[in-house]
Amino acid sequence: MAGGSARDREAAVRVAFEGLLQIRRLMNADIPSPDRVPAEWERRQPVRAVALALEAAGIPASAVDSDGHRIATGYCVGPADQVGVVRVEWLGPPGSGAAYAAQDELRRCAAVLRRLGWEALEYRGPRGRRYLEREPAAGPAG
Repeated sequence: MAGGSARDREAAVRVAFEGLLQIRRLMNADIPSPDRVPAEWERRQPVRAVALALEAAGIPASAVDSDGHRIATGYCVGPADQVGVVRVEWLGPPGSGAAYAAQDELRRCAAVLRRLGWEALEYRGPRGRRYLEREPAAGPAG
């Protein structure tokens, strides 16, 4: 890992995620279960927010090398076709079995996102490939 160890990365993600939850508590103090209502930052930066949540939950991220070849199996987050919608896929190198694990792993990702107050819907794309779409978060009630 460039720029630090895996332990350093884990600590940084933990601090960032705890900071995000604290922002939720402060910004949503007047509503029940403030940890379950996304903050404004999350609505403006949905791809980053989803990636942070999944990494903080210990779910591995997929990765590519400098040539663009996939070298690690895990979640891959990016924007969907609609503004504010995030697409989550489970990808891995050829022969990794990622497509076979996708259903269970995406459901695990969806459970993390739902606990944080986001709607995560599962779809099938071309050739039956599964993916999630994290819908735009509603603002705080009131």
